[in-house]
Amino acid sequence: MAKFLSRDINLMGFQISHSNKQKLKPFYDDPDSMLPDVEAYASWLHPSALNSFDCIMKEAKGKKVVVFLDYDGTLSPIVEDPDKAFMSTEMRAALREVAKQFPTSIISGRSRDKVKEFVQLNNVCYAGSHGLDIMQPPKSRDKKGNEGAFQPAKLFLPAIQEISMELEHKIRETQGSKIEDNMFCISVHYRQVPPQDQGNLKEKVKSVVENRPEFRLTEGKMVIEVRPSIEWNKGDALNYLLHTFGFSNADDVLSLYIGDDQTDEDAFKVIAGKREGFPIVVSSIPKETKAWYSLRDPSEVLAFLLRLAKWNKSQASFLQLDYI
Repeated sequence: MAKFLSRDINLMGFQISHSNKQKLKPFYDDPDSMLPDVEAYASWLHPSALNSFDCIMKEAKGKKVVVFLDYDGTLSPIVEDPDKAFMSTEMRAALREVAKQFPTSIISGRSRDKVKEFVQLNNVCYAGSHGLDIMQPPKSRDKKGNEGAFQPAKLFLPAIQEISMELEHKIRETQGSKIEDNMFCISVHYRQVPPQDQGNLKEKVKSVVENRPEFRLTEGKMVIEVRPSIEWNKGDALNYLLHTFGFSNADDVLSLYIGDDQTDEDAFKVIAGKREGFPIVVSSIPKETKAWYSLRDPSEVLAFLLRLAKWNKSQASFLQLDYI
């Protein structure tokens, strides 16, 4: 493993580096515990993607639109039990319609299979474990329909399984804690852990990783995640998917990325850096972000997706009339 971590590897034309330095990010307070400040939100410098929809779509005319989405907190609400983060029937219908018209991918921290189980759509590309487990897009599968997957951290799996078992032993007596195996990412949920026990739980998780420099800790919404210290994130996954779709060198592509998690910031950064799309953060409170636009919650994401599908149909009708 040490030899593997000390060098760079090249997969499918993508340079992936592995660091042997431990990366421990500080733990932050749960943003959900903050009450929305209407005045602060109104003065936030990230305009509503709904109110700015026409301006966004003006830039999309004549371009190939590609849609990227997070899952929890974006397509489904954040819930107490992560196993019950179901998306609504209306959201599924809207997502199905969008995916019929544009290449669409969901890049989630959950396992790829779990997200696919929740979404239940075959015309969507699924990337799990923060982009470390990417299913082949529908159009790139083989003649038999086999999915296959791009997994740049595959060699970490044995160590991840060891960590998972150690964590189970460490936190089993912590009331309300829950471990979710997301294949290349171990998520320790503490939303239901009493506040007075949360600090101790975090210390237990840190103790499991602190002597394993090939892994790092990241923090989400009431969740601590153990991930490989591979230089690969949702931004890299976005670039890989654009490459797979055949858009890596195209100058007529516009990417839309909608997400609410801190890990989505890596994808926001890629889009903002290229200036070939629009990063959209989902948040009911003002927060630091690289996104250019915002949506308050999954209900506004639903409204945006419905408008996007309707816009594309109207464009097609307009072009047909113009041709006649």
